[in-house]
Amino acid sequence: MFLSFQQLLFTIIAFFIMLLLLIPLKWLSSISQTRKNLPPSPRKLPIIGNLHQLGSSLHRSFHALSQKHGPIILIHLGSAPLLIVSSAEGAREIMKTHDLIFSNRPKLSIPDKLTYGSKDIGYAPYGEHWRQVKSITVLHLLSHKRVQSFRHIREREMIRMIDMIDKSCGSVVDLSEMLVSLTNNIICQVALGRTFSGLKFKDLLGRFQILLGVVSVGTYIPWLSWVDWLRGLEERTNKVAKEVDELLDSVIEDHVNKNKMVDGTVDGGNDQSQDLVDILLDIQREDTTNFNFDRDTIKAVILDVFTAGTDTMSTLLEWALSELVRHPHIMKELQTEVTKIAEGRSMITEDDTQNMHYLKAVLKETLRLHPPVPLLIPRESRQYVKLMGYDITQGTQVMVNVWAIARDPLLWEEPDKFKPQRFLNSSIDYKGFDFELLPFGAGRRGCPGIQFSAVISELALANIVYKYDLALPNEGKPEELDMREIFGLTVHKESPLLVMTTPRF
Repeated sequence: MFLSFQQLLFTIIAFFIMLLLLIPLKWLSSISQTRKNLPPSPRKLPIIGNLHQLGSSLHRSFHALSQKHGPIILIHLGSAPLLIVSSAEGAREIMKTHDLIFSNRPKLSIPDKLTYGSKDIGYAPYGEHWRQVKSITVLHLLSHKRVQSFRHIREREMIRMIDMIDKSCGSVVDLSEMLVSLTNNIICQVALGRTFSGLKFKDLLGRFQILLGVVSVGTYIPWLSWVDWLRGLEERTNKVAKEVDELLDSVIEDHVNKNKMVDGTVDGGNDQSQDLVDILLDIQREDTTNFNFDRDTIKAVILDVFTAGTDTMSTLLEWALSELVRHPHIMKELQTEVTKIAEGRSMITEDDTQNMHYLKAVLKETLRLHPPVPLLIPRESRQYVKLMGYDITQGTQVMVNVWAIARDPLLWEEPDKFKPQRFLNSSIDYKGFDFELLPFGAGRRGCPGIQFSAVISELALANIVYKYDLALPNEGKPEELDMREIFGLTVHKESPLLVMTTPRF
């Protein structure tokens, strides 16, 4: 486990006090000659800025600061300015009004190391490389046509999961584990053409995700990089990066060897029958891109698909089912809808879900209360801009706290309660056009895989509640379900969702 910032900073506070005695008074009291209208800021400490105010759950730490200082605040990690936005109005200005200005990504040491120098879609700086890799991924994996072409894979894996639950009926079922397997198997097949199973693979992805959510002291205060070493952060990052690289190398080599013919040429195959790795290798071989499409870029894109797909979808489903277990009356209402539309068939199909309005409301409400990524990946201003009356300098990092926005009492009635009915007569959606609900972001840097995620999430949730009644083991009371969080890039339940499943038919 990582040491918390509080523990680390307590350890080195005496060292800082000695340094402060040597800092010139002029440096401490320096005031900019050109006075700017900066956003409100909590009091910071010399050298470390506001690092001491960050807990293990960053979205909650930022929300607590915003409660005291306002929906837009400026904090400092070391000397690096970081703008925290916790209002729909502020999010709209950043991701719509000034989207181009805030379209860049800061260079963060841990993600940079894990994504091959930020060659992926999520962390790549704004520019031609980012545009090209995003375009390639959307066209060949996330377009409507391609998403529909994977339908047989989704249905096959759904049947497999239901069979596993059937075999476990009468005993405790780890739904968290089954949901991870479902989403992992679907993503692996459409991206890699095969599945990866076993605890080792899932553990690797879990460690990868946690590292992406860790704040590195050395990123913001380079001369304190030794603190990351003391925490074991550098060693863990290097180890995960090495393991991921070895896995992806083996995947790519398998595809290269698979496609080689006896005469040494490569059979490109039909685009609809190829997986993502085949397509990326074809693009590299044809060399028609306007940038260096090397093997590291291929690995980075594959990694994006895994982390953005498997983890966010399984997390969303885990929170949705947890809330349904906690609210049996909502579960019954959803079961009534899916049962009526299924008309006695053994499985719910993707065509059926199009008419399930309460199902969609349940998923929207889950995304509101439990956005898988509560803090959107940081943006960085490319130039000076005036934002809601405040002066924002070039190079300022920006984090949008979508978790806080989705719990804003000015936007939502009884924001802490799980009430899917709030969406039944509402046009608000999660596709990036309504800034009250932004689980996937918006604008140029919004997640391009919304449709891919939605179709799997709707199909899985509909089938589970259609086929089974769910209850806590040992006749546990619904309100006793543990809903504590564990924070990484995505926020999971700290404990797995263990339930007793009873067939409904």
